Amino acid sequence: MNQPKSNSELTSTLHLGVRSVVDGSPESALNALLSSANELDLVALNAILDGPADRAMVVIHRGPAKGARFLIDQNEVAIGRSTDSPVFLDDVTVSRKHAVIEAREGVFTLRDLGSLNGTYLNNQTVSESQLATGDEIQIGKFHLLFISKKN
Repeated sequence: MNQPKSNSELTSTLHLGVRSVVDGSPESALNALLSSANELDLVALNAILDGPADRAMVVIHRGPAKGARFLIDQNEVAIGRSTDSPVFLDDVTVSRKHAVIEAREGVFTLRDLGSLNGTYLNNQTVSESQLATGDEIQIGKFHLLFISKKN
């Protein structure tokens, strides 16, 4: 018996809604972080929020290494599993050279570097996107909040 030829794919991706955003808005994510921070963390976070526009920070708020902070104070800051990455995320779900945050004239941009598992910003897969304070970046198992100068 002859089977009709089919052009259907043999594999597909199933999303089960596991990439949830903290509370739905960047403001609520930032407020949750600030309300749960200890005094030392508050000093560091406020130094970024009230400081110069050419600096930012990412804070791991869910996943392994929760609470770890990474200063973004260069034009390009690599994120990945490589120990050379300024934002070192030690897990097999993260590519060695996963993503980069670029800073140009006070504007910060997240760019995926062709990673295997992708880069997510506020629950949406992105290849490149501008960042705002309170945005949630998901790379592998890590959920990071982006913090920059208040506008």
